[in-house]
Amino acid sequence: MLALGIDCGTECTGFGIVELREHQLICVASGAIKLSTRDSLPRRLAIVFERLAEIIREHQPNDVAIEDVFYALNAKSALKLGQVRGVAMLAASSAGLEVAEYSPLSIKSAVVGYGRAEKQQVQHMVARLLNLENIPEPPDVADALAIAICHLHTAGTLRRQYAT
Repeated sequence: MLALGIDCGTECTGFGIVELREHQLICVASGAIKLSTRDSLPRRLAIVFERLAEIIREHQPNDVAIEDVFYALNAKSALKLGQVRGVAMLAASSAGLEVAEYSPLSIKSAVVGYGRAEKQQVQHMVARLLNLENIPEPPDVADALAIAICHLHTAGTLRRQYAT
């Protein structure tokens, strides 16, 4: 099972592809789509779509997972983030993939065991779970890997429940 986790952002969108093979989590690929604030929002959205579509074509994940909408103080930022999330969903659905959404609380709980964990705790646990030599940077990459790990844990549990 191969899952693509996407941490959507208007300046940096992290992605992480994790494989669950024989009860072991393996990092297949990860990185960040860095965007220039000098580019218009439509241009940034196009870059995110094109890059995610390329990543999906290259790695052929079984599933895509993204972080669910969370509360934002700034309505304008929340709207822009929603547009990036929509583009990520479009890239996945255009490739015929389902998109799973997880709350920040459930992602942190699945990876760290505590829903209110700090970013550094998530980064360290992701590195540990994936046997990485270094902590994933920027934090958006660690978050994307955490989303993929959360999905693999959740999907595996659901499969076992339906098998019985």
